[in-house]
Amino acid sequence: MLDLNDIGLFVQVVRFGSFAEAGRRLGIPANTVSRRIQELEEQLGARLMQRSTRKLNLTDAGHELYGNSAAAVDGLQQAGEDLIAGARVPRGLIRVAMPADFFDFYRMEWVAEFLAAHPQVRIDFVLSDAAANLIEEGIDVAFRGAQTPNPNYVVRKILSRSIGLVASPSYLDAHGTPVTLQDLTRHDCLFVPQSREYATWRLQRPDGVEEEVTVTGRVTVNTAQAIRKAAIAGLGIALAPMLETSDLRDGRLAPVLPQYMRRGLSMSVVYPNRAHLPLAVSAFIDSVVGKMRAELSRSEIPVP
Repeated sequence: MLDLNDIGLFVQVVRFGSFAEAGRRLGIPANTVSRRIQELEEQLGARLMQRSTRKLNLTDAGHELYGNSAAAVDGLQQAGEDLIAGARVPRGLIRVAMPADFFDFYRMEWVAEFLAAHPQVRIDFVLSDAAANLIEEGIDVAFRGAQTPNPNYVVRKILSRSIGLVASPSYLDAHGTPVTLQDLTRHDCLFVPQSREYATWRLQRPDGVEEEVTVTGRVTVNTAQAIRKAAIAGLGIALAPMLETSDLRDGRLAPVLPQYMRRGLSMSVVYPNRAHLPLAVSAFIDSVVGKMRAELSRSEIPVP
């Protein structure tokens, strides 16, 4: 089988005009260049060039091989240079898997800022609450609120914090503010249903002791953002989802029993392979993490 490296070397010898000059440019001894060209001729069964002390003259076979190979060699060289450039500057398409309601709390303005800073990057967002098969679906990176069970993925926790109880001022005005955790049993609470009409909330006191309470409500919904919107609308008391604490600052929601917290809410970034993570992907991860952490740092709910 022909060694394509030798064909590439032949093209360079023709361009540089001698074995010595080609060797000097490529960092290969001239006698090694000559030997490899001779081996190529033996494999092809044809003389490619006539050697003299002053110059190299291509034979008809040499002209034919050069004409058919030079463009391909240049194309391969350019492809390699493009890959090297891509390793230095974020570029190319990123396919990103995110929860269906991700853009309810991650602002599109932040995406616009990222794209403005990296004009050679394109993004394809795949929004779904189902866990994506990164390899089969061609996903470069996923952001998830729970660990993935796939042991072949790289999983890196990027955010971890506590959440607390919240309700709208209108709900508290109409129904009163709970004083103890057990008071929640007499209130409408908002939660994700799990084939039953109640939910058990486990929260920690400041001393670290965990207490639980069984809550019910007239409205149940199956996404965190729907729970947030229901709480803002005055439909009940909810555990505040991650990154919704701006609602506290703006007065849309008010803390309830702030001494009780739920620990361990987290978000992880998941990608298929640790080696050679494209620069565009790592830049996007850094952008998302930076924006989310900055938002959390403004929170009125303490971060552990």
